[in-house]
Amino acid sequence: MVLVRGLLGDVLRRKRLRQGRTLREVSADARVSLGYLSEVERGQKEASSELLAAICMALEVPLSTVFAEVSEDLAREEALVLAHPAIEPEVVASAA
Repeated sequence: MVLVRGLLGDVLRRKRLRQGRTLREVSADARVSLGYLSEVERGQKEASSELLAAICMALEVPLSTVFAEVSEDLAREEALVLAHPAIEPEVVASAA
């Protein structure tokens, strides 16, 4: 099963790393605790819409752009799972 929170965390982490920013910098700008932002990026916590908006503002990235990337990643994951139905999604995703 593909978890959207994991894909969302991956997109947020990619955006942050492409900017060369640390978790500490983004968490301070978003006014979110460092630990909570870390858990969101690792897909361990479901972020509220308010929290996502704050993170996106701190990253200077439109929320719609983040959701578009999550949607693309989700479509790719679903295609892999459909192509290999007997294999667990996590195994397929790590092989891609």
